[in-house]
Amino acid sequence: MQKKVLKVNPKDNVAVALVDLTQGETVTLGDLTYDIIKDTKAKHKFVTEDLAIGDEIIMYGVLVGKASQPIQKGEVITTENVKHQSAKVEGKTETTAWTAPNVDKWKDKTFMGYHREDGQVGTENVWLFFPLVFCENRNVEILKDVFEKELLFEKATKHQLLLRSLINNSEVETVVEEDQDSRVFKNIEVKFITHQGGCGGIRQDAEALGRLLAGYVNNPNVAGATVLSLGCQNLQVQIFTDALQKISPNNKKPIIVYEQQKSGTVDEMLNGIIKDSYEAIKKANEIERKPAPISKLVLGLECGGSDGFSGISANPVLGQLSDLMAGIGGATILSEFPELCGVEQELVNRCVNEDDAERFLQLMKDFEESVVAAGSGFDMNPSPGNIKDGLITDAMKSAGAAKKGGSSPINDVLDFTEYIKEPGLNLLCTPGNDVECTTALVGSGSNVVLFTTGLGTPTGNPVVPVVKISSNTSLSQRMPDIIDFNTGDVITGEKTIDEKAEELLEFIIEVASGEIKTKAAILNQNDFIPWRRGVSL
Repeated sequence: MQKKVLKVNPKDNVAVALVDLTQGETVTLGDLTYDIIKDTKAKHKFVTEDLAIGDEIIMYGVLVGKASQPIQKGEVITTENVKHQSAKVEGKTETTAWTAPNVDKWKDKTFMGYHREDGQVGTENVWLFFPLVFCENRNVEILKDVFEKELLFEKATKHQLLLRSLINNSEVETVVEEDQDSRVFKNIEVKFITHQGGCGGIRQDAEALGRLLAGYVNNPNVAGATVLSLGCQNLQVQIFTDALQKISPNNKKPIIVYEQQKSGTVDEMLNGIIKDSYEAIKKANEIERKPAPISKLVLGLECGGSDGFSGISANPVLGQLSDLMAGIGGATILSEFPELCGVEQELVNRCVNEDDAERFLQLMKDFEESVVAAGSGFDMNPSPGNIKDGLITDAMKSAGAAKKGGSSPINDVLDFTEYIKEPGLNLLCTPGNDVECTTALVGSGSNVVLFTTGLGTPTGNPVVPVVKISSNTSLSQRMPDIIDFNTGDVITGEKTIDEKAEELLEFIIEVASGEIKTKAAILNQNDFIPWRRGVSL
């Protein structure tokens, strides 16, 4: 029988409703009973003791808010009776001890990946087209149309067929599924990126974009790239190549660069790009999948469209998976700094060295100050959807979001666009915005992104598979075309967090080997939005 309520941490003075609770209902938690004061929807929380104005709200064992009005024992907490509050952190107070999980069963596990000369291993083999400036977006779109039609033999989609039937006043034609064997090349995908940066903004944003794009070229999932430049923009070719040289001094990947202002007519430039790129793509197609240890996986950890169950099912499953990867010798990257507000002390104490602890706090401080200067604040991070589904304050949302990072030591702290260099758990400064965060994780070296959600989101990436993990079974049933993996059986008590983490790792190995295509890839969800720093939350 499913439990009705849950207390996440013994220190907590709130309990989570696992099912809808009605006014007047009595529920049991351990040896204690509680009378529910008001109707409380599943995912929301009620207090387990009477609170006066100013009393602290504790969840996950940390401060997540303060009562803004008296709250009765058994009463649901809302944005009306609770305000955001988080503990202030000055520095490291202790070094957190950690015992690695037993990973004997995983030590000899492999996935089928694409081996690169620098030792990285890709889970995909992608030839990437992108512009250095938005002025070249149209040319990239022309190339996209040409290459996709000729290399993929694209058929009309079901939506095209629907419109065609409406125009012709006829029955809707049946969609014939694309035969993967009909592709011209079997071992290479051709993907395209466009963006609105590279010029017109501050120079720092252009330089950051250059570093981000260099990270994409260096990502193990990329075999090579075709780069389009106008010529006069802020993001000069040299800035991009210098950034790539810094990340990968011995880069051997082929890079084709065309600058329009040196190339004559558009027609002449496109002809040259098509000829040169085709030859390079043909050569990249010769690379085949080979066995690689799973320690070569770099898993980006992210959440979006979170709900009140995210922090007790999907995110802790990722946390246990992150700990497994640390034990195996692989790497994970925990992002979304606005969603770490309130749990800084735990993360600081997990940093292996003092410099990383100080850097994390400084990055958090600088980020928050830039948000405040723009007239907002981390306390305004929860979206209407988050609040509706039980995440009342930013600190509450953060405490649950941080569970994705497990409990292993933090081996490095990276700023936006810095490339991963350490195994184990890494922190990466990004916004909480879904696409900006995914974009950044890939630019820092993730070859698989794990994305938990309680409400559903279609976010994907052109270079790296994005695995969508639902916090509740209802979502996975309602949006099966978006969700890849469900952790709702943790909520119902059918599975433990450890069991789901091992199931998820097996699933990831199949995705990394190309045996399972993610739902985002099936939907052709190729999102790319660079962070324009200081104005995104």
